[in-house]
Amino acid sequence: MSQTEIEIATQPDCWRQAVALARQPDGPAAALPRPGERVAVVGCGTSWFIAQAYAALRESGGHGETDAFPASEIPAGRAYDRVVALTRSGTTTEVLELLRRLRGRTPTTAVTAVPEAPVSELADAVVALDFADETSVVQTRFASAELVLLRAHLGEDLGHLPQQGHSALDDPMPAGVLEAEQFTFLGKGWAYGIAQEAALKMREAASAWTEAYPVMEYRHGPISVTGPGRVAWWFGDPAALPSGLADDIARTGGQLVALGRDPLADLVVVQRLAAALASARGLDPDNPRHLTRSVILA
Repeated sequence: MSQTEIEIATQPDCWRQAVALARQPDGPAAALPRPGERVAVVGCGTSWFIAQAYAALRESGGHGETDAFPASEIPAGRAYDRVVALTRSGTTTEVLELLRRLRGRTPTTAVTAVPEAPVSELADAVVALDFADETSVVQTRFASAELVLLRAHLGEDLGHLPQQGHSALDDPMPAGVLEAEQFTFLGKGWAYGIAQEAALKMREAASAWTEAYPVMEYRHGPISVTGPGRVAWWFGDPAALPSGLADDIARTGGQLVALGRDPLADLVVVQRLAAALASARGLDPDNPRHLTRSVILA
């Protein structure tokens, strides 16, 4: 097994630890956004997509207006009660530069796997998930564990999630996906961030041709790439797929995958697929081409 596959397999246990941390009386609650606060969540790469998922969940749950941006693209001059920075390594240049600009002006919280990293010197508060840190360049368990922590902080009951994670690890891969040449990942609401992250995992680990869209946007052009040997992958309840979309996909000759677990658990299946495709293509999922664990600019 690659190191990436080992880390993928540890996710249910990391999720349990994240939920337990969120519930601790002296845990991260004081550092995370309070109900009613206007919040921006930032990150780079995977962390940006997790920020999108959390922002959608927080705002749709009535906890307060919440925006998500790449750390390099947060609008200048926009007022927030708190900025939350998601950064596995705590060393990403764009995140550190943003925290420097905000220091003394806007309260900031960093969620990181490395509490002794430079981000801890710049953020006003730090939430450490060191139990979910990773050796691999490709993020899997840290990203999912931080989203579990954030969801638990919003009050979600996630008791079902570790078991679904084990199911996602143990069940056979959907038929035909190992032979497919192209993947389009679809989501709605917070699951659109998960679709984006699924597509990124496939590109990073397996150099696969992947795209991701909000599900209602798929028929506005992207469906044109779907056909025989290509997959449209829905993150959500199969019964919640928009009316007629399954038939539209069938008419293209493409394959619809809709597994129906919590989108975070179904992301685990895509992570497994990315690692399997990398191995089949003679690639190293632990060290993808042109990538490093953290982007640190001179």
